Amino acid sequence: MTLIAIVADDLTSAGDGAAPFRDAGFPAVITFADEPRRPGVTAVDIDTRTRPVAEAVRLSARATATYADADVLVKTVDSTLRGHLVAEVEAALSASGRRTAVVAPAFPGQGRTTVGGVQHLKGRPVDRTWFARDPVHPVHRADLCELFPGAVLSAQVANLIGSVRYVVADAVTDRDLDALVAAIPGVEEVLWVGSPGLAAALARRHAPQAPAASPEVVPAAASRLLVVAGSLNPATDRQLTRLGAATGAEPVRVADTGAVERTQRRLARHGTAILCRPRRRVTGAPVPAALARATARLAQDNAFDALVLTGGETARTVLLALGARSIALAGELEPGVPLGLIEGAPGSGRLPVVIKAGGFGDLDTLVRLHDLLTATPERLPWSP
Repeated sequence: MTLIAIVADDLTSAGDGAAPFRDAGFPAVITFADEPRRPGVTAVDIDTRTRPVAEAVRLSARATATYADADVLVKTVDSTLRGHLVAEVEAALSASGRRTAVVAPAFPGQGRTTVGGVQHLKGRPVDRTWFARDPVHPVHRADLCELFPGAVLSAQVANLIGSVRYVVADAVTDRDLDALVAAIPGVEEVLWVGSPGLAAALARRHAPQAPAASPEVVPAAASRLLVVAGSLNPATDRQLTRLGAATGAEPVRVADTGAVERTQRRLARHGTAILCRPRRRVTGAPVPAALARATARLAQDNAFDALVLTGGETARTVLLALGARSIALAGELEPGVPLGLIEGAPGSGRLPVVIKAGGFGDLDTLVRLHDLLTATPERLPWSP
């Protein structure tokens, strides 16, 4: 089986990068640290989105070197160009021993396209959207050829492999990404740089002839679903409001007095609870840490039997607080929204968890995820 490695700067990028390969038939796992390599797809979360750039460079190089012999090597980037984009990719390319990085961050399924080398969100350059005001990593440039030194924008990518360090590829549809991947036969010479759109195209190209079996236990219908949201993206706020209206689960703010007890009562009485960040916008580690502590307390009492985590830093912090070592992916519920089973959490068995980037989805995404997770397993997309 083809060996595929994904180096991601946060947990949501690891999940939405690996999930298309799982859907294509590969076994796929997300790891948080150095784990023994497994067959199929390994996505490692190096957790560098909010770290200092020097540390991000070191971790990107180290992880890429570890997996440099993979048949397909992917360095994920945020599809709105947040994070230490150029520094991490440069470090990864140097550590990989590969000749050229093909930069294709389009994710058409979520409205993220690349036109003329400029990254767009729903038709607008990303540096003219909310992401220009992101409190942690504001996006000031959308032109990939300006960002990557010496980059060449070309529709003839295959002809440039080995002669330039960075090739930028336009894409506005999944077909464009499929054509890009198909045009490059020598994948071992390339470091692929992109988001879930590119991952899905690579998965379709390299799908195994004998797909791996789905997880031995398809998650049963959740009776106590906990949604934990730490993302600062306004899209998350709107999705939480819609979920609360649809389920009667009014969000509980983690900083409020008695937040854990209120959340536990709502899970017991209504089967769904929402635990989210304070109304006041606070950046940095305190909010994810507070959400993680609250979730761990709830887990000690077996208060929930399924999790939805939104926001990469929040998701990682919560899962580590639960003792998770890795996540075995089951499949994708929506584009860029994977479902997995937590591995290594003491006393939790293999708890189902959904991971979603804060900006992904439409107004009703969380409502649909709730309906899928609380329905019978036959409703899941990969069920026969």
